[in-house]
Amino acid sequence: MRKNGLLAMSIAAMALPLVACTDPQDTVTAEPSYGPSPTLPAPQTSWLPTVNIAPASNWAAGETPKAAEGMAVSAFAIGLDHPRTVYVLPNGDALVAESNAPPKPADSKGIKGFIYKQVQKWAGAGTPSANRITLLRDADGDGVAETRSVFLSGLNSPFGMVLVGDEFYVANADAIVKFPYHTGDTKISAAGTILAHLPGGPINHHWTKDLTVSPDGTKLYATVGSNSNVAENTMEAEVDRAAVLEVDRASGKWRVFASACAIRMAPRSIRRPESYGSSSTSATNSATISCLIT
Repeated sequence: MRKNGLLAMSIAAMALPLVACTDPQDTVTAEPSYGPSPTLPAPQTSWLPTVNIAPASNWAAGETPKAAEGMAVSAFAIGLDHPRTVYVLPNGDALVAESNAPPKPADSKGIKGFIYKQVQKWAGAGTPSANRITLLRDADGDGVAETRSVFLSGLNSPFGMVLVGDEFYVANADAIVKFPYHTGDTKISAAGTILAHLPGGPINHHWTKDLTVSPDGTKLYATVGSNSNVAENTMEAEVDRAAVLEVDRASGKWRVFASACAIRMAPRSIRRPESYGSSSTSATNSATISCLIT
């Protein structure tokens, strides 16, 4: 009984910062915080970190984003389960990765793990992953998908997608998987084959893996986020993370193509690279890989 009481008191104490996370006194206006002489708030020290959770809510019925004059916004598809990325096939079909974080057994241990799981639930991220890719087809061009089907299922927290010829690649949380594809397919039933394993593991902190292809089609580029925020999981957990990996399509072998210049000291320099693409310059026969870093 005494142990249970102490556990409850510990959990309550750790949750206190969450109650005050929206205290207006803890915020600072953006105007003075940038420029050549920014005014920055004084550092705060505490035993427990303050966690800010952005509330998420659906659009109300009939509500849409505000569009520029003469334009309108309508829902292409609704009722998706954690839609993460959209990939448009050459025939106009749109693929949506419906995905959430994979199981992270190392993140759920002890009181810290319990609080972490509760925070994830409050943020809307504590639900199981749908682990599927949904196809949306707007055959009549009216801006609403009238065809909707499960394109791929049984995946492992999918995120990145790319089609190269008749091969469709998916970046799961721990591997790049290849599937056969034929133009017009609304579902892939064939079993996938693993092209390359990606850094994952029992922590897999920034788990999303995005994907693109080189201009000549011989290489894939996969993003791998850091395994922590400030290296709190030790530097051993950051090996080959916070990086963009170049994967050979023929052999599946990969190398680190781009990484934080000081990754051994600051793995967050490329904390979560995603949403990127490639472009080529014919005059120099070179390629540029660009990515969004958060």
